[in-house]
Order: sequence, then C-alpha cells, then structure tokens
Amino acid sequence: MKKLAIDIGGTAIKYAIMDMDATIYERGELDTPTDTLEHLLDVISNLYYKFKDKVDGIALSMPGNIDSDTGEIYTPGALTYNANVNIVKAIQERVNVNIAVENDGKSAALAELWKGNLSSCKDGIVLIIGTGIGGGIIHQRKLIKGKHFFAGEVSYLMTDFNSQYMENVFALKGSTTALILQVAALKGIEPSALDGKKIFEWIHEGDNDSMVALENIANNIAVQIYNLQCLFDPEKVCIGGGISKQKLLIEKIQEKLDIIYEKIPFQIPHAIVENCAYYNDSNLIGALYNYKIHYEC
Repeated sequence: MKKLAIDIGGTAIKYAIMDMDATIYERGELDTPTDTLEHLLDVISNLYYKFKDKVDGIALSMPGNIDSDTGEIYTPGALTYNANVNIVKAIQERVNVNIAVENDGKSAALAELWKGNLSSCKDGIVLIIGTGIGGGIIHQRKLIKGKHFFAGEVSYLMTDFNSQYMENVFALKGSTTALILQVAALKGIEPSALDGKKIFEWIHEGDNDSMVALENIANNIAVQIYNLQCLFDPEKVCIGGGISKQKLLIEKIQEKLDIIYEKIPFQIPHAIVENCAYYNDSNLIGALYNYKIHYEC
C-alpha cells in the first residue's frame, strides 16, 4: 500500500500519494488553517478518508521542535496552536492508521540523505532558505536531533552579541526575507511589493541595489557555513528553498566562502556547497523516509 505524505507549512499544506520508493502518484495543495488545532485535524483526517482505499499510513512534515518517536510538539513554530500537542495521538483519535512525524527542516535533510545530494555522504548539512532558515544536520548517516529536538534550528544563530530583540539572528540576515527587506530599504519601497523572484529579475537586469543586497546575504550565509564547518565538519552543505534555484546565489556563497578561507591563516577543511536535489517535494520525500525508518518498511 502507498502512503499519504503531508507537508504542513505556515501558509500551505502540500500532500501526495507516494509509494515507498518516493514515486508520487497524486498530489495537491490546500491552505493551512491558521485558527485552531481542530481545524488542522479536520483537514488531515479528511485527506486520509479521501484516499483511505489507496493508503495505509500518514507521513507528516511540519514546523516545530518535535519528538519524532512520540509525536510530541514542544514548540510549534509558525502554527502556535500546536504548542505542547501530541500530533500523532491527536490524529489517531480520528483515523486508525500508522503515523510518523518530523520537523520540516529535518525532513528536507532526510530527503537529501535518502535520495538527494547527500546520498553518498556520511556527514552533511542542509540549509533551507525561505521566510526563515530551516536546517538539518546529518552525522554518520543519521539525523542529529539534540536533547530538546532543537539541533539544526539555524534561524536562531546569533550574528551580533549586541543584538536587541531578534534583528541580528541568522533568519533576518541570510533568508529570503532578509534579501527582500534589504532591497526594499535600499529602494525606499514597501517589502510587501517584492519577492525573491522579482529581485533576481532585477539582478539579472543589472540592478545595483539588488546585487548589493545579494552580496550581503551571501556573505552572511557563508559566515554561518564556515562556523558550521568548524563544528560538524560536513562533506557537503546543500542549500534548498525556492531561492536556491538561482545559480547565482550558490556561486556568490561559494565566492564569499573562498574569501573567508583565504583570510584564515589555518588549514580549514572546505565543504562542498551545492543545491539540494529537491525543492518543493523535499519535505514530502523526507517525511516518507522518516516513516520508513520509524516503521522499518
């Protein structure tokens, strides 16, 4: 039997019917409920009953610090109504089916480990550049989770000791949001009028403000990759998220890393930096792999 893979994001829920080799047979997308847990459970259970003759399990990816062994969500990320909820038990009260759940950034890392650009690596890191920055750390072909399931939450890395509130965390220095905010400030326009796609169109047209912002973002990402290299010594660092489809971003990150390495008077190993193999489907594939691990199937 196939599985129902569900990727719950802050604004959209993506779902797919998949076999255990990650072949997608059907897919769709729905709005994410922003009001209550009950509404979210309605959406998930309705999806299951829609496909119940085709699937015998649910593989979930979602925001938050999650104990994937128990299904407990300790901090909820974007969906605040999920705080201190056991999402597996909550769903199983409505549908009698096997369920596995994992954090979204960690799911993306599992996708790369299983079938992507970390498939031949023992140690690697995945950074997902989006509204914030998701992350997953692979060591000896296993996902590092940490005592509080917080490993890989790179959005919260500090970039300045004197930071007030949250303005100097990595999420606001190296994300698509950061790029948009910088370009908007340079041009004196509202951030809501911009997105990553528009900014890269301007870059390719030779817009100086957009290029300056990209240089800053790439520098901030390179600094944190260097720090992560010192901590975990990965063979590869894979960059994901919609913005990573832009070849220029990866080139600029590598350029900035090379400058850092040149300035350091020590022999520092150089990780390979490249795109993730998967973009929009990474969390679905990673959620399925987590299910595969959890139920040994």
